[in-house]
Amino acid sequence: MRSRAMPKPSWNLEYLMWIFTRISGLSLILLAVLGISLGLLMGARTQMDMGTLMRWAFFPNSNHVLDSEIPDIFLWANGFWQIMQILVVVFAATHGFNGLRVVLEDYTSPGFWQAALRFLIFLLWVFSGLVAIYVILGS
Repeated sequence: MRSRAMPKPSWNLEYLMWIFTRISGLSLILLAVLGISLGLLMGARTQMDMGTLMRWAFFPNSNHVLDSEIPDIFLWANGFWQIMQILVVVFAATHGFNGLRVVLEDYTSPGFWQAALRFLIFLLWVFSGLVAIYVILGS
């Protein structure tokens, strides 16, 4: 009786993106919890309603809270929240575009069209990331 050789795990792009999808999904949840918790610690429970706090936690932009009754908007608009925003955008965009790539590859056969769709998805990912970072740093 002959034994079968064990397959060796390979670190290819598909496996790395599978790992990244799990990590990015978890990190998005952790960033949301961190954003809401820090907002509550900064006094959001007395300065804004829950809808404004949720908008702030997921997209902490000082323009979102201008219409609320916050006494010191500059306490909220600082570099830490911009870093949080960039992390949310990077993780969410990469997570979403990778999911789009996986779905489209299920419906296309390997060849020119699959490579063209991958390239198009990559261009959309880069463009949306640059626009999002421009909006974050410009506001």
